[in-house]
Amino acid sequence: MRIGKQEQRYSAICTSDSETITVRGRDLCGDVIGRMDFTSYFWLLITGDEPDADQSFLTNAVLAAIAEHGLVPSVVAARMTYAAAPEALQGAVAAGLLGCGSVVLGSAENCGRFLARLCEEAAESETSPADVAARAIAAMRSEKKAIPGFGHPQHSNGDPRAHLLLKLAAERGKEGRHIAMLRAVHATLPEALGRPLPINVNGAIPAVMLDIGFPPGALKGISLLARTASLIAHLKEEQERPIGFILSGEAAQAIEYDGPE
Repeated sequence: MRIGKQEQRYSAICTSDSETITVRGRDLCGDVIGRMDFTSYFWLLITGDEPDADQSFLTNAVLAAIAEHGLVPSVVAARMTYAAAPEALQGAVAAGLLGCGSVVLGSAENCGRFLARLCEEAAESETSPADVAARAIAAMRSEKKAIPGFGHPQHSNGDPRAHLLLKLAAERGKEGRHIAMLRAVHATLPEALGRPLPINVNGAIPAVMLDIGFPPGALKGISLLARTASLIAHLKEEQERPIGFILSGEAAQAIEYDGPE
């Protein structure tokens, strides 16, 4: 049974023969290994082009910003999984990544699509970012939807990671229409909500990455790649200083049973 389109039988990412491995048109051993840093290689793999200095610098900054933030759900899931299955490091990493969604860790993708849509609307209607942002927020409020990329349970006075990423983009002269739209939404929120909301790191990440030419469809990959490094670090610590079962025990203590006796 045929499912979906099956006409194309090509891949432009990698090929190999008995003597060479070619990645995106570059010889892996001659052009990449020992010559290209991993962030630049990641950009090449995703886009097919080598990044310029600004793209490489800001991608590095973004990856560092989202990699680690303590015992967040992805880390807790990974450490508890490893405690139960220490023979499956890969399974524990996967457990941590599976929760990369619209609420935690993966919300940069949602914000990126939101900002891109607003930028397209502004361009097509020749309307100011402020007006487009105001209409969009009003529509989302009427449907009781959260504004992606804003607010943080801990950094209520402003996410320091977001501030720094936007500052670095400005210093590099890379503030484009997506950062402008992010700021327009931010400026509109106090009147729309009756209170301000800070830009969080998952608001700054897509704005910066889209303005330097990163493809929207790969935005979630930024969080996945960065958090993988952090999860491996936590699992290495779990081997030496295990807390997975402590986390499980604390969860059991924190939740009360209210079902039938």
